[in-house]
Amino acid sequence: MLVKTFSAAVFGIEAVPVTIEVEVTRGVRYMLVGLPDAAVKESQQRIESAFRAVGLHWPGRQVIINMAPADIRKEGSSYDLPLAVGILAAAETIGAGGLEGVMLTGELSLDGAVKPVRGVLPMALQARAKGFRGMMVPAENAQEGAVVEGLDVFGVTSLGEVLDYMRGEKRLTPLKMDLHSLFTREGNIYDIDFADVRGQETVKRALEVAVAGSHNAVMIGPPGSGKTMLARRLPGILPPLTLEEALETTRIHSVAGKIDSHLSLMTRRPFRSPHHTSSDIAMVGGGSVPQPGEISLAHNGVLFLDELPEFKRSVLEVLRQPLEDRIITIARARLSCDFPASFMLIASMNPCPCGYHNHPEKECTCAPGMVQRYLSRISGPLLDRIDIHIEVVPVNYENLAATTPAESSAAVRERVVIAREIQAKRFSGHDGIYCNAQMTSAMLRRHCHLDDAGGRLLRAAMEMRGLSGRAYDRILKVSRTIADLDESETIRPDHISEAINYRSLDREGWAG
Repeated sequence: MLVKTFSAAVFGIEAVPVTIEVEVTRGVRYMLVGLPDAAVKESQQRIESAFRAVGLHWPGRQVIINMAPADIRKEGSSYDLPLAVGILAAAETIGAGGLEGVMLTGELSLDGAVKPVRGVLPMALQARAKGFRGMMVPAENAQEGAVVEGLDVFGVTSLGEVLDYMRGEKRLTPLKMDLHSLFTREGNIYDIDFADVRGQETVKRALEVAVAGSHNAVMIGPPGSGKTMLARRLPGILPPLTLEEALETTRIHSVAGKIDSHLSLMTRRPFRSPHHTSSDIAMVGGGSVPQPGEISLAHNGVLFLDELPEFKRSVLEVLRQPLEDRIITIARARLSCDFPASFMLIASMNPCPCGYHNHPEKECTCAPGMVQRYLSRISGPLLDRIDIHIEVVPVNYENLAATTPAESSAAVRERVVIAREIQAKRFSGHDGIYCNAQMTSAMLRRHCHLDDAGGRLLRAAMEMRGLSGRAYDRILKVSRTIADLDESETIRPDHISEAINYRSLDREGWAG
C-alpha cells in the first residue's frame, strides 16, 4: 500500500514542503531515497525502537520510502514522526484518513517520546501558505507554531498519542494564542533601566539619537566608565516590535534553535553580544546547510561589540557589506541562502591599550604611536559606516552619590517612538526604508536641506577634519534624526553642530 505524509525542509529562514511517499510491499528490504543525510538514514533505528515502546513491530515486509522533491537534501531528525506514521499507515496498522491536509514534524526518542526540533515557525508559515489545515508538532514547539493564524497546531508528546488520534481514540485540541495580549503583557518588560545610570547625560543623549534614527554608534572611554552598562540598557528605549517584525525575528531564532519552549513569539528586540574571540562564520553564519550568525540573530535589534579593537580584523570587515545592504547572502556549492541582517551596531572600546588616553586624571602609559596602532585595528571604511562616535568620560563622585532620580527608559522611549513615527510617515512610500539611517543619497537631497548657516558650518567641519563623503552623509542623517527628536521640519545649525560633535574619532589629534 502506498501512503503519503507531509513535512518540510528548512533552508535559510524559508521552508520547503516535503512529501514522504511510503510503500510497503512483498520483500524484506528497507530503502530510503530522496537525498537523506546520515541523521535521516539513522531514523530507522529510532523508529523501530519507538514502535516497540508502543507495542508495535516493524513491518515484516519491504519498505520503500521516497522523500520528494528528491533533488534537495533532507537533513536532521525532524522527519522521524512523519516517517513513522507513514510506515504504520502503509502497513495498514493504522488508517491513513487522518493524514490528509496535516503536516508532521518531530524527532522520536527510543521510548516513543516526541522531542522538539528547529524551524517550526517557518514550517508552520509554509503549511498555511500551501493550504494545509493543520500541523502536528512536538509539544515544546506548539506555542511557536501556534502564532500562525489560520492553521490548527497540535502539540504531541509521544508516538502513542499520535496513533490514538489517528485511530480516533483520542481528540487533540489545537493550541490558540492571543497575540495582542501577548504583546501587551510582555512587550515592554525590561529588568534594567536607564534610570540606574548616574551621570553620563551626554552619552545618554547620543544613544537616544542613535536609537531614534537606528544609527550605528561607538563609545570610546576608559575602563569602568559605564560603556557596557549603557549599551545593555538600549533595548529598553527601542520602539516596540511590530507583529511583522516579531514573526521575522522569531523565524530566524527558530531556525537557529534559540527559541525557549515557554515562548511562542519574540516580543522584545534582540540584544546580541558576541565575545571578541568569535570567528567570521559565527558572525555572519554558515555551515554545509547555512545557519544564521550573530548579525542575523540581531536582526531588528542590537548587535553589541564590546572591546571593538580586540575582534579579529577579518571579523570586523565582514560587517561592512551587511551594514550597508542589511542582508547577508551565504553561498555554498549546492545552495545559497539569504538571511536578514537589519541590525543597529553599538560598539565600545578603550581609547588605547592601557585604557587611559585622554583620561582627565590618570596618565596614559602607552608608548608613542601605540594609540594610533590600536585604533588602526578598526579600518577607516568600517568607521565611516558608524554614524556616531561618542567619548565616555568617568563619572565623578557627586554624580555617583546623587539621590535625584535619573530619567527612565520609558520616558526616553516615548521620544524615540515619536521620532520613529515621523520617519515612518516620511518614508511611507518607500519599501524597506523605515528610519533615517536607511536613507539613500537621493533621499538625503530630498529630506536634508540645509540653510546657509548650516551649510557653512558643515563645510568648515569637513575641511578642518578631512571628512569623507560617507561621513558627510552620516552627519546629515544624524542631523535629520536630531531634528525629528525636536519635531522640527527643518535642520537647524544647532542640529548640525550636535551631529558634528558625534564624530569624535574624526577629530584631528584625537589619537595623539
